[in-house]
Amino acid sequence: MWGIGTTELVVLLFIVMIVFGAGKLPQVGRSFGTAINEFKNAVKPKDEEEPPTKTDKTE
Repeated sequence: MWGIGTTELVVLLFIVMIVFGAGKLPQVGRSFGTAINEFKNAVKPKDEEEPPTKTDKTE
């Protein structure tokens, strides 16, 4: 029903590049990935949590 095809992904990437610029694209992707991981950790039941792993945060 809401499947995203290749054409939609290309158009979306093109719009994101116009809005944020090619220089900021890696930073936007990193922020988006961090947000997704935090959301997954918040949704995961407490009894299934794994010990946190060390992450390198360089900015």
